Amino acid sequence: MKIPLSMFIFVQFSVFAITPPKGFTPLFNGKNLDGWWGLKTEDPEKWLNLPKDKFQEKWEASQVDIRKHWRVENGILINDGEGLFLSTEKNYQDFELLLEYKTVAGADSGIYLRGVPQVQIWDTTKEGGKWKLGADKGSGGLWNNGPKGTKGRDPLVHADKPFGQWNQFHIVMKGDLVTIRLNQKLVVHRAPLINYWDRKTELAKRKPLISKGPIQLQTHGGEISWRNIFIKELKPACCEEDYESVFNGKNLDGWLGPIQNYEVIDQTIRCKKGKGGTIFTKEKYQDFVVKLEFKIPSGGNNGLAIRYPGKGNAAYQGMCELQVLDNTHPRYNKLDPRQFHGSAYGISAAKKGFLLKPEKWNQQEVTVVGSSIVVILNGNLILDADLSKIDTFMADKKHPGINLKEGHFGFAGHNDPVSFRNIRIKRI
Repeated sequence: MKIPLSMFIFVQFSVFAITPPKGFTPLFNGKNLDGWWGLKTEDPEKWLNLPKDKFQEKWEASQVDIRKHWRVENGILINDGEGLFLSTEKNYQDFELLLEYKTVAGADSGIYLRGVPQVQIWDTTKEGGKWKLGADKGSGGLWNNGPKGTKGRDPLVHADKPFGQWNQFHIVMKGDLVTIRLNQKLVVHRAPLINYWDRKTELAKRKPLISKGPIQLQTHGGEISWRNIFIKELKPACCEEDYESVFNGKNLDGWLGPIQNYEVIDQTIRCKKGKGGTIFTKEKYQDFVVKLEFKIPSGGNNGLAIRYPGKGNAAYQGMCELQVLDNTHPRYNKLDPRQFHGSAYGISAAKKGFLLKPEKWNQQEVTVVGSSIVVILNGNLILDADLSKIDTFMADKKHPGINLKEGHFGFAGHNDPVSFRNIRIKRI
């Protein structure tokens, strides 16, 4: 199912925006609290199953509460830090959410998705405040996902703006998977939102998330302001985690190119020493996610061919070649930053320091949507680039394939026995 390119782009809005972005509808009309009611941290399945009269009673009491603690001034929604959380009257399944917020020192707030906590908002500046809880890492993480190390719990990067400035969230939820950008920086990448309401059950046996629920704006002791709150409902996710294995572990059936230069050993594809060239899948892909493991010998060099046309140099004739390289080796001490592991070769530099030592298996996930590429290495964000916005290249050498919309996936060998296994692709 195709995810729009807007998943990777946050559109900026003015405080008095009236017309929502294309495909979105406003959750806040800029005038009053119509369309909202009040909830605290409570399991939505419980109030959804209330008898009609009991639900009406709960709704009416919440209206009294939210009008004590929430107000609208000049198109801005403001909470005094107390009272119930402002919650949409409509319940949502899969969606794309855009909003802006501004808070104060010492604040601790968040956004509940389908009534499940939460996308975290911190005061990230106060050392000794809530740093022990993770506030120093920045806002945007799925903090209630569990202990440190749980995927999505802490943001991939610190993206908060200074106090007094508006912060912008772009949240995509499909199935239980959540992707979050804060101020246009990727902070959570396709992490499952874990069911907080069954948190006492071990994770493997925990109940799945509720299929629909409200968007809630949390209050937590400090004034917080909100504006430009827009939502786009998405078609429900289907088989979200169904990946196709593109390597059978036995031979190179389904692969093209100079396959004689590669060998299959112990369910692993390995480039033969002194050989190379680009082998690639018979299938072509437009937008996709690929997950794989790789192992690099000391000083080893290879690459991932992205939208490869089937001939030519993957780094130039393809959309790009993502480096697979032991850039810690002395032979590479004079590299251009755009040549380090994970970089779009010659185009966009990846962050260094997350490769395991040579001969260790690394895990990597690559998401390609439109002209954007995101690379996660061993759980760390190392590349987040929109190639269409890059016009300066290494050695001023052009990349004629950079705008390709479709192509094969492959491995670009460079004479070293680099190994790959568990290669799975899912079309988006």
